[in-house]
Amino acid sequence: MSYELKTKENDRSVIEFIEAVESPKKREDAYRLLDLFTETTGYQAKMWGPSIIGFGSYHYKYDTGHEGDAPFVGFSPRKAKISLYFATGEPEREHLLEHFGKHTSGKACVYINKVADINVDVLIDLILHSMKFLQTKYN
Repeated sequence: MSYELKTKENDRSVIEFIEAVESPKKREDAYRLLDLFTETTGYQAKMWGPSIIGFGSYHYKYDTGHEGDAPFVGFSPRKAKISLYFATGEPEREHLLEHFGKHTSGKACVYINKVADINVDVLIDLILHSMKFLQTKYN
């Protein structure tokens, strides 16, 4: 049984998506993150699904046979918090998050209220470690 992956790269405009963010502060943070992720990854931002701004991509295949494409890293300026997407299983992640600043984290996401709450140098390290980990694991 296969299922359609909802989070696929598409041609929607990243800028239009950010401009539609209601909170001016969150919009400002989204542009700051857009710059940081673009400079750090070297990739152009692309929309993945309706609400994730992703950078680069890789093709994964699990032991179960499930496979698909996903961005190396990304973020989404959601209503409640800003979601940051990094590689799960990346060995340095937990250590880096200890120095990241105010955040909460789930399995795949790290949630922040605003960019001012975090250490931007650690964000850059998280991005670089995620990309390197995924490029090594899936390429």
